Amino acid sequence: MPFDVLIKNARIVDGTGAPWFLSDVAVKNGRIAAIAKFSDDTEAVEVIDGTGKVLAPGFIDIHTHSDFLLLRDPLILSKLRQGVTTQGIGQCGLSPAPIRTDKVEMLDQYLGFIKAGAEPDWSWRSFGEWLEVLEKLDLGTNVAAFMGQGTIRLNVMAFDDRPASSEEIAEMAGLVAKSMEEGAFGMTSGLIYPPGVYSSEEEIIAVCRGLKKRNGLYESHMRSESGGVVRGIEETLKVAGKNNIPVQVSHHKALGKENWGLVNQTLGAVEKARVNGIDITLNQYPYTSCSTTLRSILPPWVHEGGVDSVIERLKDKTLRSRIKEQIESDPDWENMYLHAGGSSGVRILYSPRTQGYEGKNLDEIAEEMRISPLDAAFEVIIANKGSDNACYDAISEDDVKTVMKSPYVMIASDSIPSAPGAKTHPRTNGTQPRVLGRYVREEKTLSLEEAVWKMSGFPAWRLGLQKKGIIREGMDADLVLFDPETIRDGATYEDPFLEPVGIDYVYVNGVKTVDHGKHTGKRCGKVLKKV
Repeated sequence: MPFDVLIKNARIVDGTGAPWFLSDVAVKNGRIAAIAKFSDDTEAVEVIDGTGKVLAPGFIDIHTHSDFLLLRDPLILSKLRQGVTTQGIGQCGLSPAPIRTDKVEMLDQYLGFIKAGAEPDWSWRSFGEWLEVLEKLDLGTNVAAFMGQGTIRLNVMAFDDRPASSEEIAEMAGLVAKSMEEGAFGMTSGLIYPPGVYSSEEEIIAVCRGLKKRNGLYESHMRSESGGVVRGIEETLKVAGKNNIPVQVSHHKALGKENWGLVNQTLGAVEKARVNGIDITLNQYPYTSCSTTLRSILPPWVHEGGVDSVIERLKDKTLRSRIKEQIESDPDWENMYLHAGGSSGVRILYSPRTQGYEGKNLDEIAEEMRISPLDAAFEVIIANKGSDNACYDAISEDDVKTVMKSPYVMIASDSIPSAPGAKTHPRTNGTQPRVLGRYVREEKTLSLEEAVWKMSGFPAWRLGLQKKGIIREGMDADLVLFDPETIRDGATYEDPFLEPVGIDYVYVNGVKTVDHGKHTGKRCGKVLKKV
């Protein structure tokens, strides 16, 4: 019987970090059937000449916010065009499940900034039911789902800013354990966001006990990525040590010019921890601006009670003055406004009820409104009622390279998809080609083999995916064929939807899904579950 696909004469970078080698790869029934030099008369339904091209495992983007976008656009061609064949969702403590009926409206409103134009019917309640919803979709990529610690806490404590009782901690840990049994890969946290920001270190450690039985991964957007970033690493290491579970730091960086260089200390702490037996890794996106809600410029106390309470506080003139004063002068919380150097470094990406401000910074918006930049930000937040997103110019290029070089760091986009017509951060559409074009070919920050490992074999190992991430006989045929001399990202801050170039073919589970940037009509992604 002929092979389904035969890719000949390719430079194979197998996803292990080993040096490339020249060979052919045959695919049959969704798996890699053989790696060898085949004669020209070998039968195959499709034969591709890979001369001068690199064949790599499909890229695994372990940290994305594609949760709701999958409901509106299960193909997500923008990911496939980058060579991404598997996505991790449920990040930064924010997941659509599990969710109790009386908390649905609260969660729906709070997650507005990642809903990406979708209108979910919230027909699920448990984590397992959420996966069943995803399994019914015609997925373009494979999906690995996490539960969010913020969502878990919201189920039990809403947006209350108070310590959890022992009974509440037990209830949260129970929800975590149940979600693990239903297929979650682990739990993520977003400790600058409500309600996660209200959780003590002791609470996080206790709730993570629910991960232990199935060795779930705890992945954290830490309590600080700025002046307290070293302390954030220490807290994450405590969670790992107290529970004997693997942990991962999300999108590692040091925000704010005054904190640049602290990544040398954090990476040193990670190195020491691993020597001492703590299973910690990190991920990173290759950009010097970060992206999150516009509401993240607000002090933590403003968020208590949810989005409606935020809006009421911003409408109160006395409270508004207090909030402005704290934002402009207080560095003792994750103050995104100060980290970005003030109003000129804060750019609106998504504000569906004030679309005219998308793509503009707060100075430009303030000039149009004829009010102060912070008042302009507050008016945008009020108008959009929980649907807002911005980017912040706060990261050092030297730090990006320092972090990227660490053997404990993998690549992940942290992509926040846009609603139709809205802007987004260029990382959503350019992360993987940017690494291969800018940081491999141009900057030589990484070797080709290192970069591919950080985008395939490494995240596959972290997730425990035994059949993905490496080119070996018997592995799933998630593959990307690209030109190492031309591959690059196209997306910019001005036009984040420009497509990457240099990627010829993308195969998902053995089926050609992308042909020179065009969708073939095939949708072969699967929902993955932790084993």
